[in-house]
Amino acid sequence: MDPKGKKRKMAEHDDRVYYNGFISGVCVRLGQSRAVRRYSDLVGEEQGPTPGDSEENRLIPNPALTELPFPNLPASQEGLDGAPPLSPFEEICDEEALQIVALPPLPPSAPSLRDYVDQSETLSTLVHLGVDLSKLQARRGVGSLLLRLGLKDLQDRLLFLRDLGLQEPQLGPLLTHNPFILTETLHNLRARVLYLQSKRFRLEDVGSMVSRAPYLLSFSVQRLDNRLGFYQRLLQLSPHKTRDIVTRLPRLLCGSLEPVKENLKVCELELGFRPNEIQHIVTTIPKLLTANKKRLTETFNYVHNTMGISHALIVKFPSSLLCIRERHLFLRYLGKAQYDPALPGYLPLDRLVSLPDREFCCQLASASLQDFELFQKTL
Repeated sequence: MDPKGKKRKMAEHDDRVYYNGFISGVCVRLGQSRAVRRYSDLVGEEQGPTPGDSEENRLIPNPALTELPFPNLPASQEGLDGAPPLSPFEEICDEEALQIVALPPLPPSAPSLRDYVDQSETLSTLVHLGVDLSKLQARRGVGSLLLRLGLKDLQDRLLFLRDLGLQEPQLGPLLTHNPFILTETLHNLRARVLYLQSKRFRLEDVGSMVSRAPYLLSFSVQRLDNRLGFYQRLLQLSPHKTRDIVTRLPRLLCGSLEPVKENLKVCELELGFRPNEIQHIVTTIPKLLTANKKRLTETFNYVHNTMGISHALIVKFPSSLLCIRERHLFLRYLGKAQYDPALPGYLPLDRLVSLPDREFCCQLASASLQDFELFQKTL
C-alpha cells in the first residue's frame, strides 16, 4: 500500500474511534439524565430555580479552597509541575545515583499506627489535620485501610470536603468519626451532594450537615431519598419543614428509624398529645425525635404532673421537655416558680430552658451562680 493510502486509512480509523467514543459519551450522558422516580417529594409545588441550576450553588471546585497545608512541601516547589518519573531502564550518571533517596520500607507489623507515620505521607497528613489515630486503630480494618490509601486519593477527597465549605479544623474530627468516607469514589460523593441540592438543600447547608453528621455522605442516594420521604409522610410535613428539621438535625438521615417511631407513639399514646401538637413540637425541637424514651417520659411527668404545666403550655414551649428539673427546684426554693402567663411573676418556660446557667441565675432567679451550684449539691 502506498504511503498516501496508509495515511488515509489511519485517518479513517481515527475518525471511527472518535465517532464511537463521542456516541458512547452521549449515550452515557443520556442514560444519566433519565428521570428517576424518588420516594420523597421535597421539591413539591414550589416555584423557582433549584440550587443545582444556580451558579453559586453548583458543586464547582473553589480555587480559594483547594490549597491544603500538606506537610513536607517546600514553598519553592508550590505551583510547579511534578517531574516525570524515571524509567527503571534509563541510564543515569553516578552523580544522579547519589541523589536518589529511598524511603524506608513500612514495618511489616507494628502495635500502633503511629509507628507508620514517619514512613507514610498519608498518615502524616491525617495527623497534621488532627485525626486521632488512636481511635481509628481500635476499629477493625481501619488501620489497613489507611495504610493502603494513596496520598493522591486522600488529597482529592479533602479538596472535595473543602469545596463543600468545611474548614481545616473540621476535617480531623470528621475523619476520626468516619474514615470510610475516604474510600468512597468522588463520583458517588458528588452524586449524593447533587441529589440533596436537587431537593433544594443549599450547598452551604449540605457542608454544615456533613460536619455534624459525618456518615451522611456514606449513604446511597436511594437511602437518603427513602429517609426524606419517611419523615415527610410520617409527620405530614411540607417540603420546606422537612428540609428544615433535617438541616437542623442531619443525623435523622443516618440513624435508626425505630427510636423515632417509638418516640412518636409515646408522645401520642402515653403523653396524650394530638397529631398536630406532635408535629409542632418536633418541628420546633427536632432532637425530641431521637431523645431517650425513658428520659422523655420522666421529663414530661415532672413538667406536667409535678410542675403543673398544661399540655397547651408545653406545646407552646416544647423546650420545656428538655432538662428542667434542677432549675425548677431552685426557683421553687426561692418562691419564684410561676409559669402561668395570667398571674404576676410569670417566668417564660422557653427562657427557663434556653438560658445559660449564669444568665438564668441573673435574669430569672435573681441569685448568684455560686448559690445555684451549691443548691444543686443538695439534690
